[in-house]
Amino acid sequence: MNLPRSVRILIALAILVLGLAAFLLILTISEATLNVQAHLDRAPAWAAAAWWGLLGVVGLLLGWALWRVLRAPPKKAPATEETTPPPSREQIDAAIEKAESLGADTRQVHRELAELSKRREAGEVHVALFGEISTGKSALVRALLPNAQATSDVRGGTTRDLVRYAWRSPGGDQLTITDMPGTAEAGGELDQVAVDEAKRAHIVVYVTDGDINRAQKAALDELIRLGKPLILVLNKTDQYSARENKVLATRLRGLLEGHANARFVAVSAATQREVVRQMPDGSEQRETRAIAPRTDALATALQRMIDGDQEILEQLRDSATFVLAAQKLDEAIAASRLTRAEKLVNDYSVKAVVGALAAITPGSDLLIQGWLGTQLVKELAELYDIEVKKVDTELLLKLVQKHVGRAHTLLLAVAGNGLKAFPGIGTLAGGAMHAVAYGIIFRTLGRALTTTLATRGELHPRQTAKMFEETLGGNMETSAKSLAGVVVEHARGERKD
Repeated sequence: MNLPRSVRILIALAILVLGLAAFLLILTISEATLNVQAHLDRAPAWAAAAWWGLLGVVGLLLGWALWRVLRAPPKKAPATEETTPPPSREQIDAAIEKAESLGADTRQVHRELAELSKRREAGEVHVALFGEISTGKSALVRALLPNAQATSDVRGGTTRDLVRYAWRSPGGDQLTITDMPGTAEAGGELDQVAVDEAKRAHIVVYVTDGDINRAQKAALDELIRLGKPLILVLNKTDQYSARENKVLATRLRGLLEGHANARFVAVSAATQREVVRQMPDGSEQRETRAIAPRTDALATALQRMIDGDQEILEQLRDSATFVLAAQKLDEAIAASRLTRAEKLVNDYSVKAVVGALAAITPGSDLLIQGWLGTQLVKELAELYDIEVKKVDTELLLKLVQKHVGRAHTLLLAVAGNGLKAFPGIGTLAGGAMHAVAYGIIFRTLGRALTTTLATRGELHPRQTAKMFEETLGGNMETSAKSLAGVVVEHARGERKD
């Protein structure tokens, strides 16, 4: 060791001291053991047995304690996500009744339920076919269903058409295969039309012609998450060597690991192959020859899924449709609430303008606006079925008033600009600028509060106040003119009276 001599001397002394201490410890233990043994030799046999038994128990307890302290902590099992069970038909009907009582448009939900009843009565198995453009989906359908008749179905409210094919499987089951728009048309993601149709279907088929890219993987994962029976199809296998096909199959099967309802098959939908023919004179001639498509693996996989348990397929289809109906209900309720909230906010903005114009004594406008602010919070909370504490309402209004105090000059300036569109307003009503400013405040507050309640499901005073502060400047210019019009109408009404 390349250490200074003084350090090496200290290390040597430390080793010597430790060695002597160990030697003394051994002598002490030995002496104590011999003394104990001498006493046990003179004691009765039962006393010796009891002593050694006690020593053994103490040794076991000591060993167990050391093991508990030194052992590695057990690995915690990965937390499993709790899945919400799909709604039942009774729950959907109750939700429809509630949504209609709130004034929501439930026509889309009724259409979904009617489509479900129609498919139940027809007794057909619906298969949704996905894949990017140029993966050979259309060729696969033609190869699988050479005599099928195609029908185009444009979903209401969209320009995306779904092409449906009727097919009788080898087992005699009637199937409807729906060819979806290519995922590449939507930037690699499934658009809502495609997702909705996948939920309505019994079985989902995803077609690729090689190893999938990131966008395809995202689309495939989204389909897998639906929980439906799924078949991942590798098409155009005739273009690869046996080794390449094996590598691709291994790679694609790996994407389905852990998903019990997912299967992988390899097919070739090609009906022609280009070959090079060697002529007698040594020249080469290219020819196109007809070949038989190899789609039996897909037909067999579909048949096995159908034969597996028809009742489970129906349950999965119904459950997914009910989830789809529930989502559309939520969207309808949200749209209805947003419309009613906007009307409520505008009404209170007008009340704030009129209240400011009606205030004739100093400080009375503050009392009016405080009461209106409390009522606005209360009614918006009732609209979104959220309980709001009085202390939260008071904190919100306090935070808003604090910011309004800092922005008071700017508010009056913007209000004045809005009033410029109505010449002569200054002679019609006193305090017009203050009235418009109050209206702007209420409209901005109402919209911030609506966003908070809709997205968070509860009132967060500080977050709402922050949103109010951030959006006040952006909303003032657009609100000033319309609220100035309210001031003008009110002032003209007073003059006529």
